[in-house]
Amino acid sequence: MRISHSGPAPVNRNDFETIKTLLPYLWTFKGRVTLALACMVLAKVAAVTVPLYLKDIVDQLSVPATLLAVPVLALVGYGCARLLSGVLGELRDAIFARVIQGAVRQVARSVFRHLFKLSLRFHLERHTGGMSRDIERGTKGIGFLLNFTVFNILPTLLEIGMVTAILFHRYAWEFAAVTLGTIALYIAFTLVVTEWRTVYRRTMNDLDSKANSKAIDALLNYETVKYFNNEEYESKRYDGNLAAWEASAVKNQVSLSLLNAGQAAIIAAGVTLVMVLAARAVVARTMTVGDVVLVATFITQLYAPLNFLGFVYREIKHSLADIERMFKLLDVNLEVADAPEAQLLDARSAAIRFERVGFAYESKRQILHDVDFSIPAGQTLAVVGASGAGKSTLSRILFRFYDVNAGAVRINGTDIRHLTQDSLRAHIGIVPQDTVLFNDSIYYNIAYGKAGASREEVMEAARSAHIHDFVVGLPDGYDTLVGERGLKLSGGEKQRVAIARTILKNPPILIFDEATSALDSRTEKAIQHELAEISANRTTLIIAHRLSTIVDADRILVLDAGRVVEQGSHRELLAKNGRYAEMWRLQQESEVVEG
Repeated sequence: MRISHSGPAPVNRNDFETIKTLLPYLWTFKGRVTLALACMVLAKVAAVTVPLYLKDIVDQLSVPATLLAVPVLALVGYGCARLLSGVLGELRDAIFARVIQGAVRQVARSVFRHLFKLSLRFHLERHTGGMSRDIERGTKGIGFLLNFTVFNILPTLLEIGMVTAILFHRYAWEFAAVTLGTIALYIAFTLVVTEWRTVYRRTMNDLDSKANSKAIDALLNYETVKYFNNEEYESKRYDGNLAAWEASAVKNQVSLSLLNAGQAAIIAAGVTLVMVLAARAVVARTMTVGDVVLVATFITQLYAPLNFLGFVYREIKHSLADIERMFKLLDVNLEVADAPEAQLLDARSAAIRFERVGFAYESKRQILHDVDFSIPAGQTLAVVGASGAGKSTLSRILFRFYDVNAGAVRINGTDIRHLTQDSLRAHIGIVPQDTVLFNDSIYYNIAYGKAGASREEVMEAARSAHIHDFVVGLPDGYDTLVGERGLKLSGGEKQRVAIARTILKNPPILIFDEATSALDSRTEKAIQHELAEISANRTTLIIAHRLSTIVDADRILVLDAGRVVEQGSHRELLAKNGRYAEMWRLQQESEVVEG
C-alpha cells in the first residue's frame, strides 16, 4: 500500500467551514455551554426590565407634590433587575471560561499532534517562524471568537429582539420601525465594509508571517550570518518585509477609520430620529416623561452594544482569518499513514530486507534504483558511497519517514507499511551525523531515549557511553544546560549524549548515519569503540564515510547513484579490486598525506 503525498489544503476556507471545524471541540463542554447560555438569556431579560422600572419611577415622581410618594416597589424592582443583570453576566463568564480555555487547549494539542504525524517532506519545506506565528494567532483567535460570539453577538441580537417587541407593543409603530431600520442599515454597512477590509487583514497576516520566518531563519543561522558579514543584508531583508507589512497596515487602519465614521453617522441619525418622535409624542400628550426616559434608555442601552458589535464583528472576521490559517495545517494530508489493519511489531531480534526498492523524493529525480539487500538478525551491514548516492535515504525509508515507490522493506518478513509506525520506530535507534539536542539539561536529553526511565537507568546509559565521568565533573553535573541545539557541547560530547540516549532506548535495530564523520580521528576512534559495544548482537545499519570505521562489518554495500554496485566483506571487496578498493586506496593515501 502506498500513501501518496497530496500536499496542503486549498488556499482559503470559508467562515462556515472554519466554524464547523471548531464546533466539535466546543461541544465537548455542552453542559457548560447550555448553562452559560441560560445565564446569558436571564441576564438580558433582567437588563431589558431595568428601563421599565426606571419609567415607573420617573412617572411616579412626576405627579403633583401633594401626591408625591416614594415608589418603593419600582425602586426594589429596579435594584433587583440591575443586580441580576450583573451577577448573571459574571456567572456566565465564570462558567464559560473553562469552555474557552478547554477548546483552545484541545485545538492547540490537535494541531501539535498533527504536525508530528506529517512527513519529513513537510517539515523540510516548512517555515518554522511563520508556522509558529500562525498557531499563536489561531489559538488566540479561538478564544476571541468564542468569547465575543456567545457574550456579545448573541446577547445583543436577543436584546434587539426584546426591545423592538416592547417598543412595538407600547408605542407607535414608527419607534420600532426606526430602531429596526437603523440596526439593519448599521449591520449591512458593517458587513459590506468589513468584508472589503478582510483582504487587508489576510495580507497583513501573510506579510507578518514572512517577516517572522525571515527573522527566525537569520537568528537560527547566526554564525553563518557573522561568517559572511551579512548582518546589514539580513536587516535590510527583514526591513523590506516589514515595509510591505507597514503599507498593508496603513491601508487597514484607513479602512477602519472609514468604517467607524460610517457607523457613528448611522447611529447618530437613528438616535436623533427616535428622540424627535418621542419629543413630538410628549408635546401631543400621547407619551409621558417616563416614556421618553424609557425610550431614550432603551435606545442608549441598545446602540451601545450595537456600536461594540461592529468592533466585535470585525475582530471575529479577523479571528476567523487567523483560525483559518491554523486549521489549514490540520488539512495537510498525511503522506505516510498507518494501514487500517496495521500490526504491532514486537520482536527482540530483527532481520531486515530491502526488496528491489525504488524511491524518489520528486518524480523528476530518482534516488534509489532496484536496491536489494538483507541484514540478518544480529549482524552489521555498512553502506558506503559518494555523497548523493542515496545512503541516508535508506535510513529514512527504514524509519518510514517516506514510503518506497517500488519494492518493499521488510522486518522479520513483514512489509513495514503493514506495521504501526509507533511500534516500528520503537524498535529502531539512531546515532545521526549531526546530533541536535534539546535546549535543556544533559539528563533530560539522555532520558529522552526512554520515557519514564529512572535516574539510575539514565546514569547507567551514560556510563556505557563513557560520558558519565565528564558529566559529573561539570559544575551542574547532569543538570547542565546544553544550549539551543546542544551548541554548548563539543561534537564528541554531543555524540556521546546521542549514544547514551540510544543505549537507554535499547532497540533491536541500530542505525549509525555517518555518526563519526564530523569528529577528529582521536575522538572518532574512542566513539567507534563505544558504537561497536552497543551494536553487539543487534541488527545494525552503518552509513559510513570513512571506510576504516567499517572494516569489521559483516557485510559492506557500495552504492553509486542509487544503485548497488558491489557488496561483500571488507576482504572480499578489496579482492575484487573494484569501486570499493578504489575508494579504500584513495582514503588511505589521503590519511598518509594528512599524517
